[in-house]
Amino acid sequence: MKKLIDLLSEDVKQAFVSKGYEERFGIVTLSNRPDLCQYQCNGAMAAAKAYKKAPISIAQEIVEVLQDNSKIKEITAIMPGFININISDEFLAEYINNMRKSKDFGCEKEAAPKKIIIDYGGPNIAKPLHVGHMRSAIIGESLKRIFKYMGNDAIGDVHLGDWGTPMGLVIAELKRRKPDLIYFDEGYTGEYPSKAPFTISELEEIYPAASAYSKENPEFLEEAKRITFLMQNGHRGYMALWKHMQDVSVTDLKKIYDNLNVSFELWKKESDAQPYINDMVEYLKKNNYARISDGALVVDVKEETDTKEIPPFMVLKSDGATLYSTTDLATIVERMELFNPDHIIYITDKRQELHFEVLFRCAKKAKLVNEGTKLQFIGFGTMNGKDGKPFKTRDGGVLRLEYLIKMVTDEVYRKIMENRSIDEEEAKDIASKVGLAALKYGDLSNQASKDYVFDLERFTSFEGNSGPYILYTIVRIKSILEKFGDTGRSISPDMNILPAYTPLERELMLQITRFSDMIHAAYEEQAPHRICQYIYDLADKFSSFYHETKIISDDNSDERQASLICMITMVHDILRTCIYLLGFEAPDRM
Repeated sequence: MKKLIDLLSEDVKQAFVSKGYEERFGIVTLSNRPDLCQYQCNGAMAAAKAYKKAPISIAQEIVEVLQDNSKIKEITAIMPGFININISDEFLAEYINNMRKSKDFGCEKEAAPKKIIIDYGGPNIAKPLHVGHMRSAIIGESLKRIFKYMGNDAIGDVHLGDWGTPMGLVIAELKRRKPDLIYFDEGYTGEYPSKAPFTISELEEIYPAASAYSKENPEFLEEAKRITFLMQNGHRGYMALWKHMQDVSVTDLKKIYDNLNVSFELWKKESDAQPYINDMVEYLKKNNYARISDGALVVDVKEETDTKEIPPFMVLKSDGATLYSTTDLATIVERMELFNPDHIIYITDKRQELHFEVLFRCAKKAKLVNEGTKLQFIGFGTMNGKDGKPFKTRDGGVLRLEYLIKMVTDEVYRKIMENRSIDEEEAKDIASKVGLAALKYGDLSNQASKDYVFDLERFTSFEGNSGPYILYTIVRIKSILEKFGDTGRSISPDMNILPAYTPLERELMLQITRFSDMIHAAYEEQAPHRICQYIYDLADKFSSFYHETKIISDDNSDERQASLICMITMVHDILRTCIYLLGFEAPDRM
């Protein structure tokens, strides 16, 4: 189904052509002065330069052609050459009814669906998730849902860090604390226990302790590196402990990601890329993509047009050891071999932009990806406290993600219990959904690349531009629909929404029609904040309409009543679709 604005543009373009002008001048846009008109066309200004005529003269010619167009209620030429357009209420109602009868409200999907891998996890095993992991998870989950909604095969990969020195540090610290564990008995040949010799809490305490100890004891760090080397080369005991670390960590990670309503199709790990490294290195050498520099193996990726310093991509260190960059490149090889994607997206802190630029250049130069494969980095800004600095705990530490989720949920629960009489268990269930909406909407309503301030009071407010306000609107509409059902009346499937009765009803209907425009903008720009802005405007316009209109009233004719119920049902369904794309859901009541 074509967008309303495209239907208008078609008619205005035809008008330009009928008067001897190029159709490109007939593009219609949303009005930047909604107090004056709904839509506008500024093409007469550009056409005036091309055809050496006064812009107001061209605008008046176009207005004359479109004066009797059935889609248009009012069209005027305004100095120095703007064309202001208000559409007819009949055309607006007809368009909305067509949206109602179309799948996904008439939103046209991707004409050439793509296979897209989205790397948006990045946690390390043996370490807890903290607030720094939140943005990648929230943004990535929303983008994945948007890509899928538009018809693509989108695959989310958590991509766990599980293969570097941190693993050796944990094992070395465990050996220091519990040297009698059979994993450290070099003569042991039996089966190792299926149960890990540590809990997730113990594991998460061990790594920072080991890291701190290694900084004061160089011999301990060397031991950790030796253990890492042996583990990576198949040491039975260390491999068994490494597998325990994976199992314990993944179980805990899945629980926290579930609480965040984030899921991954793939739980791949750094270690999964290791089997690809040797062949990849040989390929780079054999085809002269790599060279030796100070003993290290590197690929030059700098281009003549670069205006900034671009370092070479390091494949192997001078001692032959691999790096994170080696694993990242091998992961691209793995993904191409297993999935052959059209597009690979990495979502992480924007400070890693140079790393990914060099990585992508190397992959392209060495032809490790297909010529048409798109490699993309989406860098996000920092979540800051009210002091403008990265969000920390009171003692200056990094806040665990599960504590942040609890902090927001507890605040919502407090507000629910403070203002309403409600069962405690039900309040907790509502608070978990509303709290998640507060957290996710608070994040996603900002442009991903920008830093933003975490404001607990504003995020959890039931008024204004917030997740709870959006959910409250959905619950309010659901309540109205239930009350209508209680009257015993029903709506025939063939009933239509009538032309607007009031200006506020018209504003609400116009906002409904912009659904497809918004979805396409969010998809093309990879910008969930577009959805947030749209649903806030939709909820706000519904609120204004609701306070002015008696929706369930004996004063309404059956036809008028049916029209109102059909329209608010549509608002309800669109809002639910949008919050699904943002990654949260509405409770039954609030």
